Amino acid sequence: MKISSDRMHTTHVGSLPRPNSLIEFMIAEDNGDSFDEAAFESTLSEAVTDVVKHQRQLGIDCVSDGEFSKRGFAVYAHERLDGLEPTGRARPSPWEISREADDFPGFYADEAKAKFRKPNQSNMQMCCTGAITYKGQTRLERDLANLRAACDANGVEEAFVPAISPSDVVGNQLNEYYSTEEEFLYAVSDALNVEYRAIIDAGFMLQIDDPRLINYYVKNPHLSLEECRSWAFEQVEAINYSLKGIPEDRIRYHTCYGINMGPRVHDMELKDYIDIILKIKACGYSFEAANPRHEHEWRLWETVDLPSNKILIPGVITHSSVLVEHPELIADRIERYAKIVGPERVIAGADCGFGTQASATPEIHPSIVWAKFKAMSEGAELATKRLWN
Repeated sequence: MKISSDRMHTTHVGSLPRPNSLIEFMIAEDNGDSFDEAAFESTLSEAVTDVVKHQRQLGIDCVSDGEFSKRGFAVYAHERLDGLEPTGRARPSPWEISREADDFPGFYADEAKAKFRKPNQSNMQMCCTGAITYKGQTRLERDLANLRAACDANGVEEAFVPAISPSDVVGNQLNEYYSTEEEFLYAVSDALNVEYRAIIDAGFMLQIDDPRLINYYVKNPHLSLEECRSWAFEQVEAINYSLKGIPEDRIRYHTCYGINMGPRVHDMELKDYIDIILKIKACGYSFEAANPRHEHEWRLWETVDLPSNKILIPGVITHSSVLVEHPELIADRIERYAKIVGPERVIAGADCGFGTQASATPEIHPSIVWAKFKAMSEGAELATKRLWN
């Protein structure tokens, strides 16, 4: 991982707004309609090249392909893992059963109605009915080739590829095959290791996306905090198992609270999971730090003995507000962390992704997303002047 040795580096979490030309193909696929697959592949390749170029123009150092080939966070795993079958039913609304919905039932009423929506491939409830193995080599090789070509064409030196965590896969499926959830979890871990290794072998950074680790608390109101912490430690053991054979300095880990444009008063706090994520065998840790529920938590890092080979990637722009952060504020946020752990151990990042579902209206309009990225780069430049000059 390239560090901020002489200036503040920037990155983000992964998903970015897709062009309409790509979304049209993805909606057709979601609905089971026929479409020109060759035209889709060509459009995808061009879109990845364009979005890598745009990230570079906006001053992003470590880029991604925008997750442009993935119609959704969960559905991409369905396409790449064998042993899963559709149930014919839509998954429940993500916040229908949660501490948030308990306290704000009126606000989440529309979310609850979503469970009656027509099932399609992106929202389909899947079930494990056989042994889990990896079958996504062709799609993965295409994605890695597209990103490599885009980086080479635009002179980009470093890129990362997000990949779903074992826990998030297990949390999105029913299980009718494995005798225990632990057995299911480790079978998924073995399968995902194939994808993880391929990303590293292609010369990219691997980012493990794992929102379930800290969302488990808010979505299980019948469990205590200690019970959720105990569960999270078990998930970390599985994550580390899934990373077998991969050098730590090629891995970033990201956790967040997902896409919940709500009050979020029941988010698990950093003080309750900071010790858990530091047990993950990764070099960089990406987390939410730029929204009103969590910005104050930067002070906790003053109390943590961060290992010398670890890097923080705090969010300095957020997906939970349409406000474009001022570069001065972004510089302040960067500087807080730099003064605690050293500027060379901080990379400016985002709270979460900005294009999670191809078929859904984006929470943040694409024009605002790019304005946030520009503000992040400008804030990083200001922080560089403060910290190195």
